[in-house]
Amino acid sequence: MVHILSEQNSIFNQFVAELRDITIQKDSMRFRRNLERMGEIMSYEISKTLDYQKKETTTPLGIAETSHLVSQPVIATILRAGLPMHIGVLNYFDKAQNAFISAYRRHHKDNTFDIHVEYVSSPSLDDKVLILCDPMIATGASIVLAYKAILSKGTPKHVHIISAISSKEGVDFVRANIPTKNFTIWCGAIDEELTAHSYIVPGLGDAGDLAFGEKI
Repeated sequence: MVHILSEQNSIFNQFVAELRDITIQKDSMRFRRNLERMGEIMSYEISKTLDYQKKETTTPLGIAETSHLVSQPVIATILRAGLPMHIGVLNYFDKAQNAFISAYRRHHKDNTFDIHVEYVSSPSLDDKVLILCDPMIATGASIVLAYKAILSKGTPKHVHIISAISSKEGVDFVRANIPTKNFTIWCGAIDEELTAHSYIVPGLGDAGDLAFGEKI
């Protein structure tokens, strides 16, 4: 299942617009904060799909019956661009365990590239809900490789993939190449065009550089 949050009018659409805006992008702190806020909103939506149990909570004046998560998800991020969204998710699931995946594009002279996963740091994922953060799903290859790499830490019962901006081609690739039906994609927006160099158009540029500065 794919959810596109910008299809409904809400304050979320302002965050999408600011992420795309070439002038507002010059403020890297605001760019990071907008990714963080998107992570928060997506976490709230994901929280509606999780399991809860009733407990009694003592107030100053009595006892209230309240709902509590049965178990916390594991939050995973593809470094480095996914970190602001990761923080947004962690703001809401503040007792969650965390995982990190190092992946990068290795470019070749013919303008092609390979994606390499260097390492994975994660708790056990067996029978847990996994939230995998990546602000851009361009070709979809990175998120699929990251997902397959993190399976070395166990088999989650459900995977939620969250992304600020995705390409239609990338989303289709993810749906076709993740070998489980127990996953959901949450996108801020889906753009139709993907260039020959695998950049999303209109997209927003390089999320990692905009958030943390250009890399060598």
